[in-house]
Amino acid sequence: MEIQVMKNILGENDRLAAENQALFAAQKVYVLNLMGSPGAGKTSLLEKTIEQLKDELSLAVIEGDLFTAKDAERIDRYGVPVIQINTAGGCHLDAAMVQKAATKLDLAALDLLIVENVGNLVCPAEFAVGEDDKAVVLSVTEGDDKPLKYPLIFKESAVALINKIDILPYCNFNLAGAKEDITALHPGIKIVELSCATGEGVAEWCAWLKARVGEKSS
Repeated sequence: MEIQVMKNILGENDRLAAENQALFAAQKVYVLNLMGSPGAGKTSLLEKTIEQLKDELSLAVIEGDLFTAKDAERIDRYGVPVIQINTAGGCHLDAAMVQKAATKLDLAALDLLIVENVGNLVCPAEFAVGEDDKAVVLSVTEGDDKPLKYPLIFKESAVALINKIDILPYCNFNLAGAKEDITALHPGIKIVELSCATGEGVAEWCAWLKARVGEKSS
């Protein structure tokens, strides 16, 4: 019975995600579902991304968190539209939440919508929200074992961002091994090594993102 209930939940979510995807496609808005653990650096990456792209692309952010609007307040300082979703304990965003939040945005004016999911390496990968691509942020402080321990999020993501490489010498993190595991799980995945602290790799990431936005708008 529990399995059937889960199937029903995922089935309804997939239906709403398809509705969202059709809406975003009609408006030619590229939507990225940004995932990763708490503290991986998702919001810091968003800040760096906005700094680089806000003069080239019209973008907005949907922020997912259990409680507080702290991340949305950080994004708001950059002058882009941001909608906060609080799940009140829920471990992920779902398509219904994003659908409701999207009604508060002028989608016709946007090129790029980034959904920062709740910090979690499990649940966000299971629930589509209508995105074009998923991206996962893995920080070197988390350990190089995470791709094999949490494979679905890496299998589902179009790009894996290995963050905080500026402190790599101080962490017991096998970079080559982690990249090998990620590629084994998802052959052809884009992997970007970066540091939000120093800016290293951010240009490469933004170039990939701009290319994806361009493909959606053409």
